Amino acid sequence: MYYLYILKCADKTLYTGITTDLKRRVVEHNYSKLGAKYTSARRPVKLIYSKRFKNRSNAAKEEVRIKKLNRIQKLEEIKNI
Repeated sequence: MYYLYILKCADKTLYTGITTDLKRRVVEHNYSKLGAKYTSARRPVKLIYSKRFKNRSNAAKEEVRIKKLNRIQKLEEIKNI
């Protein structure tokens, strides 16, 4: 299983990624050097959305689609789900 996730950073920006272990990844973003460089400067982060996929390919395609959206579109998508 793969998860697409969106985090809300302390500065109110959004970060999108994929992982196989959602809980571990959020902990890494908040407390570890293994988190993304982007989120390490914007801690703490909070998980605001996740969606499960059967394979990496589908999760990555959705990640690319979501990353192309602007902030308002991302928040609107989250709200509609």
